[in-house]
Amino acid sequence: MARPYDPAVTRPDAPSRFPRWVYGVGDEPDPRFSLANERTFLAWVRTSLAFSAAGVALEALSLPVHPGFRFAASLVLVVVGVAAAVQSWWRWGQVERAVRCGEPLPASVLGVVVAGGCAVAAVLMFVGILLR
Repeated sequence: MARPYDPAVTRPDAPSRFPRWVYGVGDEPDPRFSLANERTFLAWVRTSLAFSAAGVALEALSLPVHPGFRFAASLVLVVVGVAAAVQSWWRWGQVERAVRCGEPLPASVLGVVVAGGCAVAAVLMFVGILLR
């Protein structure tokens, strides 16, 4: 796991790029690794946008589902979308920092958050369909 940000270990000659807790440590990696990490980050951002859009669309459409369960499923999808966006940025920073420091890559919890949220929304919709 990447070490937490410590201003005392930040290289004084490090370029002043944002976020400093990522770019202020270690050595400049092979650009292919940084670009691959950035592509993964952008893929997770697209996923978070899809979840948020699905939540908004679910509430906007007049589906034959119990309104309370439809709203709950919609809220779960939007919250998962926001959580995935925030977690993807944090994960990008952790991986970039690990690559720069030559450390093992940290474990990811993004898949668990997305799969769990999707399962909860599906169960809510299923129950909402049964109770309409």
